[in-house]
Amino acid sequence: MAPGPSGGTQSPGRRERNKQRVKERLYSSALSLFTEQGYDRTSVDEIAERADVARGTFFNYFQRKEDVISAWGEERRTKLLTYLEQEDVHGSHAVAQLVRCMSVLARINEEEQEVTAAMLSAWVKAGRPLSEEPYVAEIFADIVASGARSGELAPDLVPERVGNLLRDVYFGALYRWSQHAHNERPGELDDELQAVLKVLLHGIATVEHAHHV
Repeated sequence: MAPGPSGGTQSPGRRERNKQRVKERLYSSALSLFTEQGYDRTSVDEIAERADVARGTFFNYFQRKEDVISAWGEERRTKLLTYLEQEDVHGSHAVAQLVRCMSVLARINEEEQEVTAAMLSAWVKAGRPLSEEPYVAEIFADIVASGARSGELAPDLVPERVGNLLRDVYFGALYRWSQHAHNERPGELDDELQAVLKVLLHGIATVEHAHHV
């Protein structure tokens, strides 16, 4: 057991808490710098200096700067699942679930709109949309599958295809919003997501012309 500050021993629990605090400080310092000056313009040296640790300490927690992006994505995933559980989304009908899911996604982004705007570009440049598990699409697909089984949604839908489509719609709206996030009024992203969801749910062809599809 390692010596403590007073010459005694430091329990494993305390060591782990200290390590977690250092990691959180590095992570928050990185996000602050990315937001202030951009991801590409921020160096590991600057992150370590902001966190008040040695440069080498950064690599004890993140193998490279890009790993901060992965940590950010994982944090958002955890937050999404937590919010969906708090909202009891899965206890509703399928359409209501989709509406509330879009609202939760908007809420997550609008809570930290400056960080979101700064990180999205870095997330795309790092290839994360292609390499990360498409968990948002999977959440949508599960809702669609449930709605198709209950008869609320069309029974011939392919849930995975619709889930990917809804994910694409979400990210498209998010990217557009992020370009002007500092000028957007509160709720602007949610309004846009609800509007495009309504188009998808109702379709764009009139009944008499829909059979040509």
